[in-house]
Amino acid sequence: MTDAPLFRDPAVPVAARVRDLLGRMTLNEKVGQVNQRMYGWDAYERTATGHRLTEAFRAEVAAYDGMGALYGLQRADAWSGVTAESGIGAAEGARVSDAVQRHVVERTRLGIPVLLVEEMPHGLQALDGTLLPVNLAVGATWNPELYEEAAALAAAQLRARGGHVALVSALDLVRDPRWGRAEECFGEDPYLAARFTEALVRGVQGPPGERFGPDRAAVVLKHFAGQGAAVGGRNSAATELGLRELREIHLEAAEAGVRAGAAGVMAAYNEFDGLPCAANRDLLTGILRETWGFTGLVMADGLALDRLVRLAGDPVAAGAMALAAGTDLSLWDGCFPRLAEAVEGGLVDEAVLDAAVGRVLTLKFRLGLFERPYTGDRPPAAGPERLSERIARESVTLLAHDRVTLPLTGGVRIAVLGPNADSVPQQIGDYTAPQRPGTGASVLDGLRAAAPAGTEIVYARGCGLVGGDRSALPEAVALTAGADVAVVVLGGSSARAAETHFDANGAAVVTGDPGGMTCGEGVDLADLSLPEGQSALLDAVAATGTPVVVVLVQGRPHALPDLAGRVGAVLSAWYPGPWGGRAVADVLFGVAEPVGRLPVSVPRSAAQLPVFYNGKDHGYRGYVDQPATARHAFGHGLTYSSVEYGVPRLSRSAVGVAEFAGEGQAVTAPAEGGGGYIRGLGGGPQRNDGPGAGGVPRPVHGPVVCSVEVRNTGERPVRETVQLYVRRVLGGSSWPRVRELRGFERVALAPGERAEVSFTVDEGVLASVSRSGRRVVEPGEFVIEAGPSSDRAQGVPLTVRASPPEAVPGAEAPGSSRRSP
Repeated sequence: MTDAPLFRDPAVPVAARVRDLLGRMTLNEKVGQVNQRMYGWDAYERTATGHRLTEAFRAEVAAYDGMGALYGLQRADAWSGVTAESGIGAAEGARVSDAVQRHVVERTRLGIPVLLVEEMPHGLQALDGTLLPVNLAVGATWNPELYEEAAALAAAQLRARGGHVALVSALDLVRDPRWGRAEECFGEDPYLAARFTEALVRGVQGPPGERFGPDRAAVVLKHFAGQGAAVGGRNSAATELGLRELREIHLEAAEAGVRAGAAGVMAAYNEFDGLPCAANRDLLTGILRETWGFTGLVMADGLALDRLVRLAGDPVAAGAMALAAGTDLSLWDGCFPRLAEAVEGGLVDEAVLDAAVGRVLTLKFRLGLFERPYTGDRPPAAGPERLSERIARESVTLLAHDRVTLPLTGGVRIAVLGPNADSVPQQIGDYTAPQRPGTGASVLDGLRAAAPAGTEIVYARGCGLVGGDRSALPEAVALTAGADVAVVVLGGSSARAAETHFDANGAAVVTGDPGGMTCGEGVDLADLSLPEGQSALLDAVAATGTPVVVVLVQGRPHALPDLAGRVGAVLSAWYPGPWGGRAVADVLFGVAEPVGRLPVSVPRSAAQLPVFYNGKDHGYRGYVDQPATARHAFGHGLTYSSVEYGVPRLSRSAVGVAEFAGEGQAVTAPAEGGGGYIRGLGGGPQRNDGPGAGGVPRPVHGPVVCSVEVRNTGERPVRETVQLYVRRVLGGSSWPRVRELRGFERVALAPGERAEVSFTVDEGVLASVSRSGRRVVEPGEFVIEAGPSSDRAQGVPLTVRASPPEAVPGAEAPGSSRRSP
């Protein structure tokens, strides 16, 4: 009897186990480990007695004497064709996963387990997977801690069903809301996206460490990088980003995720500087690995490597190009399966393949799959239903209000109208599995359940989601005329219907009618206005004189006309998930206060794009026929009360560069909890207790603190989101932006209560990307702003000097974060 191989010994460090296993593998087995070319739903079929593995799956395993990863074993949706009748429910999930794993482990020479990869964009995309509101709704909460908690429960649900890797959109930004995938973004701002990306990694993966817990999953962050900046908002189109724009805007969330310990990133479809991301060595190796120190996995997007054939000439050369650039794992393409030919033909060195295989194996060891390849009989993990509804409630954003119409009262007649009033499928977003009957509550359901005694609710759809049919308008007008208030629920839908046509990679095909979808992957719009029928309904209802409340259930910010004087209130509910109807109703009736804040600017029209708040500060005044400003600015959100802000104050009006990281030195800081920050991301505690760069002692003046008093002057409680912005008005080595979010703090205030909220103005607040591409604090004049939104912040000047300043007489003491009555 021989001793077990070294790679089987759990006491041996992971790196040593990987080296031992690599030394035992054939070239063909190595190629198998970097391939993920099978759709998971083709690996099984349902029979009268359960599920069984297909011959296609067995042949795929045999081809490489192993399998690197299997995508979407438990995915169910219109594209995959998997239904509630043919798919894998929660009760069978672990059993089918174990059957797949058992075949790979027991029927191959080395018995290397397979990674089971699943989509988890807003909850697990599988039958009985608990859905969360879409990322744009998550961003509207400005509450990363809440999202972290929900992400942890979603990960536990994935692991309980035998999955290992969660694919989650986190890195894209809404720079053009015409893009159909806007709903997958946390917003338009890199700082906000970075905070939620960190929360996602912590929630899914758990505490940092070499091993993942049994109820935690590895996260692959999508999409790296710049995909949200596609020209014209067209999915997978080119980007015209320069390196500075990429670094300042589109890499910040990715770097935050990497520093938080993300196991992987997915290379985006778009090309940058002429090269698709999956073949861009400067991006995947230069920035990601060499500059940031990332040691995890880079996965290609679906069929993305096949697009490289146009550059490389054939699939073998295309696979070699992607591998050499830093792509480790394929997705469905025909290029990586031919890597053995690339190695044997000298197109890429086998050592490069070994590095990629090593990263795949490392993740399998970290997940403990060699010791515990099977899930076994494990009780189903609790879904985050309660947290899903809470996220939905905290995401509802009050955009406009006459301070009279809301909250709704009992004992009245309410007309509920609109194509999104009574449709759960139209409020749950793209990338969702079929929902079991009875799951969730529409806005109409929520209003009926929450209405006080004596309240009468009547309903008419009024119009279709799309098109201009006006035949149903008379009924809607009649109901409105006889009501005390009308709630008109408009917006869009990303519901994938069975008749929707899809590309091979799962994106909806938008030639002709995409099956009622007005948003989602592949559903890009040139016009952001509400569809003709919806606009006609709103006009007709508003003309009755009955007070009107507009609720927008949407996956992108639709361009809004000026509704002042026509409607009493406007609320945005970014696809709020299955239980979003209850959340909307609670806010309308005042059971819950509106606390959401815009994570994205709302345009006046598509013609004025872009309208994101943090563009370059060139003093542009707008078009002749309409303003350049957004209809509703980033960070905006009203309450049922009123909140007053004092003028912000700084503990010091001048500071020396040497008090940070030293003039010209790159800013680096470890990630911390609470108000901590990742490199270049502010709002955290000042570290001023050691030498500066190069061993030069730092002057000890104490941190610069910005304090602002906030007071609830109304009669209802509020949870105010106090926002910190920075403006660079003089100096620096690159042109500044209008303003940049650098911190936020949520504070609850009872009627009449006041609080002083303080932010540390540290390296992360003041640093900008220098000509060298590093984030540094440079001398200059700044304005530090605090307020309720990007367009209503007040500022105070701060000078950053090239040399340490003398003590400033009469400077105010640092503010306290404690409240005073």
